[in-house]
Amino acid sequence: MLHSRIESRLREAVLAVVPDADPSAVQVRPASDAKLGDYQSSVVMGLAKPRGLNPRALAADVVARLDVGEWCEAVEVAGPGFLNFRLSASAIESALAGAVAAPVPFVEPARPRRTVVIDFSSPNVAKPMHIGHVRSTVLGDALARTLRLLGHEVVTDNHIGDWGTQFGMLLLGWKTRLDPAALARDPIAELERIYKAVNAACDADPAVRGAAKAELVRLQGGDADNLGIWREMIRLSQSQFDAIYGRLGVTFDHTLGESFYNPWLAQVVADMAARGIARDSEGAMAVFSRGDVAPKDDPFKIQRDGAWHDMPLLVQKSDGGFNYATTDLATLDYRIRTWSPTDILYVTDGRQQGHFRQVFAAFQAWKPEAAAATRLHHVWFGSILGEDGKPFKTRSGDTVRLGEVLDEAEERAWAVVREKRPDLPEAVQREIARVVGVGAVKYQDLLPNRQSDYVFSWDKMLALQGNTSPYLQYQYTRAAKVVRDGGWTPAAGAGIRVGTPEERALARHLLNFGLVLAAVAEEARPNYLCNYLYELAGWSSRFYEACPVLRSEEPLRSSRLALCHLTARVLKAGLECLGIGVSEQM
Repeated sequence: MLHSRIESRLREAVLAVVPDADPSAVQVRPASDAKLGDYQSSVVMGLAKPRGLNPRALAADVVARLDVGEWCEAVEVAGPGFLNFRLSASAIESALAGAVAAPVPFVEPARPRRTVVIDFSSPNVAKPMHIGHVRSTVLGDALARTLRLLGHEVVTDNHIGDWGTQFGMLLLGWKTRLDPAALARDPIAELERIYKAVNAACDADPAVRGAAKAELVRLQGGDADNLGIWREMIRLSQSQFDAIYGRLGVTFDHTLGESFYNPWLAQVVADMAARGIARDSEGAMAVFSRGDVAPKDDPFKIQRDGAWHDMPLLVQKSDGGFNYATTDLATLDYRIRTWSPTDILYVTDGRQQGHFRQVFAAFQAWKPEAAAATRLHHVWFGSILGEDGKPFKTRSGDTVRLGEVLDEAEERAWAVVREKRPDLPEAVQREIARVVGVGAVKYQDLLPNRQSDYVFSWDKMLALQGNTSPYLQYQYTRAAKVVRDGGWTPAAGAGIRVGTPEERALARHLLNFGLVLAAVAEEARPNYLCNYLYELAGWSSRFYEACPVLRSEEPLRSSRLALCHLTARVLKAGLECLGIGVSEQM
């Protein structure tokens, strides 16, 4: 790709002038303003200051050693030492022609190739998937898709909640309160009902709480009847999960729930204790601060009343039981031993930041060599709010079920399709509505900065104008239709010319597709891709308005059809990275 070639040549020139420079600091990025050029680098300023050099003079020395004439016009030194690169028309046209035949246009395999484990979605057994699950699910899936497109090895793992104290209540409810007919009609609703009933009874009657605890002890002890019921609860829950994932187009390589790690939990605690990482705390076992970092940076310290206090990570309760932290430590150890990843991403909501800071720090103390070889990253996100600015709930205050959200999205999309395309058969309308409705739910979630809360809005989500999934899907359909109507195929050749400002602007934006995907992968921020695709749609609209395609004479007609083809392919590939489908007619 042009960008990587320019960056490579700049690195050579910089090292020739400043041999002790850090090669990784030499970066070329798209220029913020097209008036300044196509690419820009600020590397010289970062090198000049600590060495007491004049940045413009250093920039001039670097430019004198820089050989990019085969792709760029004369490199300009601007301001305090920026290097501005303007691509030649011939270089752009050559890159466009090469992209027509590429498996994915404007994307080259990432180097080095990483192995990335992504932990996302993670619903709880015996509970319905709700609107809150959409963030982890679609964000994790988008990251997995993007990393795979870039050529990385990706392992996805759905760490479902299939163990814990709630199963004592569920087992007791199954044995004493279950309605078999209701279970057959809607298994998850019935499991949720019996859990709520037993939970309320536990609060009111210590004898019921004791009975639930006894059922849990039998389960943990391997009682055959309780294990059989527990496995049936998992089967029923997984069936519901799979139905939702099928609608979302989300798949997992593994579904290793919390119970999978039970055999290792006692050994984890024993090993941590033997190494001095965990110690006794009032009969429990916990990880305390090691005192090797400042209190404000210490995950095992908390400030209260003007002083710093211990905030240990509990890994074994005083009754001998284990908890989420123990399971998470065992999970980390298993993943590193099994897949040797370079990165492990945990995609959960922001309320778990403190938990993962402690777990990562505890693991680094316990297994320093393994932790040093693997980047542990908590990809956290904000909340979904209703239009009243409060957490998104039903009118009765219940959590909104994800399946019901998808149903309504598809129904609302179908209403729009019926109005806009009454000529289509209902089956076709329904399929378009499915693609548009599900895509709209996903895109609304992926568009904001993931660390921000966002307001769930049906009207904005399904709008055909603005930065929405339906708008981008329409722009794809439009570009693909122009290519079909023009009878153009890649076999016709790709003699592309960028003679007008609109053609050049569209081409310039297309060239940056791979760079945007790399930024999404590096920072775990699919919103970068959402905004890139929206800007691409804008440049393509300006191109259509200013540059006739089908009415142009050859060879201009084929050149512009090739540009439309590349635009459609990038829109489709970008939306696929977000887990969003397209339709050939809308």
